[in-house]
Amino acid sequence: MAYTTINKSTDHFNIKLYTGTGSSLALTGVGFQPDMIWQKVRSTTSSHRITDVIRGTGQVIYPNDTAEQSAENAVTAFGADGFTVGTGNSNAYNANGATYVAWNWKAGTGQGSSNTDGSINTTYTSVNTTAGFSISQYTGTGANATVGHGLGVAPKIIITKSTSHTSNWGVYNKSIGATKMLNLNQTNAAATNNGYFNDTDPTSSVFSLGDEGNDTNGSGKTYIAYCFAEKTGFSKFGQYRGNGDDDGAFVYTGFRPALVILKRDDAVDGWFMYDTKRSPINVMDDYLIPNNNAAEVGTSAVNIDFVSNGFKLRNDDGGHNNSSGTYTYLSFAEASLVGSNNVPCTAR
Repeated sequence: MAYTTINKSTDHFNIKLYTGTGSSLALTGVGFQPDMIWQKVRSTTSSHRITDVIRGTGQVIYPNDTAEQSAENAVTAFGADGFTVGTGNSNAYNANGATYVAWNWKAGTGQGSSNTDGSINTTYTSVNTTAGFSISQYTGTGANATVGHGLGVAPKIIITKSTSHTSNWGVYNKSIGATKMLNLNQTNAAATNNGYFNDTDPTSSVFSLGDEGNDTNGSGKTYIAYCFAEKTGFSKFGQYRGNGDDDGAFVYTGFRPALVILKRDDAVDGWFMYDTKRSPINVMDDYLIPNNNAAEVGTSAVNIDFVSNGFKLRNDDGGHNNSSGTYTYLSFAEASLVGSNNVPCTAR
């Protein structure tokens, strides 16, 4: 009996490393048309950047910042096997000799269509039900509301951002509950705020919004929402508790991760991103920080292992593994424990 319906995780999520040329650069080898591209220059300081198929090329939001901007030399085309970046734009996308990483997710076919399941009809919702990922665009009301996500199961992670106004990013994690929220662009601990998600967990058809006037549901403001539902053998989201030891906490995912994003949620601390392309062997100590624009950091004081069935902390750093700390995490698979990914799910 198959362990997972996603035998090849790289059909839905993949990581691309590249070196900039300063000239228009077509990047292939992703394995699908990426519908959400989260990109960061590794070798120098510059913001994280997200482009998606609903907002289109040239429209950029910044995980470490509060605004959307037009960037004509950013991602200039979505391709069947990758994407094209423009002619430089400082260090942002394609500076000659700079090194980059792009994390790529597959949603639906193009922009999709309006979802009418909630009290707010989305402008577009692009859905990949197989991988549990959707992108929705909606206009806020400033009053309690619901929005259709199209996944058919309740998402465990929701990330929202206003694209028409300056605002924080809103993050929902099922494990900390809908009364609380995190901000992707900030270091704050999870805070009680019913206005973000109306103290209501998502259902199989909709997620809820409160009367928060800016970050998730301001009247007349436009938003993008990235929704993630767990899929066995492909994605795992939740919370873990640290143990304060260099022989750190182990988090079971049921697959060898390709990407882990984590954040201490009970105290002020940053977000951290680890992946197998930038750190191909254990111990992994190359990380990027979504809430700031810093270059890639590599330090033996803050590190992690990806193993065949999860990830293990290898430090007692407060941002990763404090003995009293709780941590939000998102993880996506490189190889399932059982599957036909052509990648053996072995220890690294």
